[in-house]
Amino acid sequence: MSSALTARPSTAPGDAPDNMPGTAGTTAPGAEAAAGAPRGLLAVVLTATFMTALDFFVVNVAVPSVQADLGAGPAAVQWVIAGFSLALAAGLVTAGRLGDRYGRRRVFGLGLALFTLASAGCGLAPTAAALVGARVVQGLAAALMGPQVLAILRTAFSGAAQARAFARYGLTMGVGAVFGQLIGGLLIRADLFGLGWRSCFLINLPIGLAALALVRRCLPESRAPQRPGLDPVGVLLVTTALTALVLPLIQGPAQGWPLWTWLCLGGAVALLAGFVVHQHRTRTRATATGSATATDSATDSGSGSGPVAPLVDTRLFRTRAFGAGLLAQLAFWLGQASFFLVLALYLQLGRGLDALGAGLVFTAIGLGYLLTSNATHRVAARLGGARTIAVGGLLMAVGLGLLALAVYGAPGGSVWWLTPGLFVDGLGMGLVIAPVTSVVLAGVEPQLVGSAAGVLATVQQVGGALGIALIGLLYYGGGDPAAAFGRSVTALAALELVLVGLGRRLPRKG
Repeated sequence: MSSALTARPSTAPGDAPDNMPGTAGTTAPGAEAAAGAPRGLLAVVLTATFMTALDFFVVNVAVPSVQADLGAGPAAVQWVIAGFSLALAAGLVTAGRLGDRYGRRRVFGLGLALFTLASAGCGLAPTAAALVGARVVQGLAAALMGPQVLAILRTAFSGAAQARAFARYGLTMGVGAVFGQLIGGLLIRADLFGLGWRSCFLINLPIGLAALALVRRCLPESRAPQRPGLDPVGVLLVTTALTALVLPLIQGPAQGWPLWTWLCLGGAVALLAGFVVHQHRTRTRATATGSATATDSATDSGSGSGPVAPLVDTRLFRTRAFGAGLLAQLAFWLGQASFFLVLALYLQLGRGLDALGAGLVFTAIGLGYLLTSNATHRVAARLGGARTIAVGGLLMAVGLGLLALAVYGAPGGSVWWLTPGLFVDGLGMGLVIAPVTSVVLAGVEPQLVGSAAGVLATVQQVGGALGIALIGLLYYGGGDPAAAFGRSVTALAALELVLVGLGRRLPRKG
């Protein structure tokens, strides 16, 4: 990792850096930054990425203890999980544009501070309702950070250094996701200072405070060159649409898909269509007035105001890399979040393992993931990002197929018969996460990086929620846990073959 931390890439042309740490003056928009990325940049942004990924998954382990300690009912427990996911998904697009306008370091720092504070609120929550509220704030804070991390990596690094940075981003995401359950189980089993489940959240305090102290020193400030004004109508439309889309996907499976879930999904489609039309019109007006290609005079004078620009610039979808890359991102996360869910259910309900035992089985995925994710940038340099994604998808399909064979062939055998399939699946995961992100962002113009990062992160969250809903229908479709798990992994293997096809549609360089 030290080689990536000390690399000296230049700022992307067209981006607007403020005073770089360790340099004097301000680099003009369009000029190459004289200094490289500050030492420690990756450590800070990846610490935030790890905390977000960990808190997304670790709560599943804490649920039984939360129920016993706070007397939380099923609805409250469900909202402890759903509140975070919903707030995160609904806020990502807007957060990407906030970073473009107010500065990515500033918005990232705000998100990190808020996430740390909300973690304290979770860990000290006296009631289930207080815990749900703190989790919602955590999700909003994670939404503020997510797009800034991607935009900072895209603009602070270039060439081989950028490939290494995205590889480490993918490694961090995977470690937080794969080992989240194990880490949570260990924390609860250790019962540090008698805190029990609360330590899963309070562990974020020293980590978050340490990272926050380094934000100003290690992160260069950057904005979109035109510092676009916010589009309040667009913010309202996209937030409402994503809420209407994600909420029924989270709540529907557990509630048997009542009428309100279908009404919400129909409303989400209409709202998203209205959002697209509004974004296109906003972009057309900006182009007609020349504000899309020239810096606003008020911005130049330092007033901070700028022309209203669309939250999602429709120009992004003109490139094959962005459109096909988003579909690949959707296919990957459709399978990933749902696979972790059904695997955890099968291990605990079908095989009778506790949270720590299930977490130990998850390490087989982690070992495979660590092996390939550390070498992804070298594989991508040789094969290209698109082929690397295709190879990774194929390995995941093979791994899931091996799992299906283990379940159907020896349903009562040792749980460790699952490890070969899990290991191969982890190998494939490690070859996909970083390239599918870097390929999507590689051809994006610097002034659109924040918007693109917000869309990319949103697709990840929506894909996860949609995958859990769809694969959940298969898992709960009847039969014993082994049959349910076998059906699920067979469908997921087919989905990974779709990812292979999408990978072949991507530009080979990226």
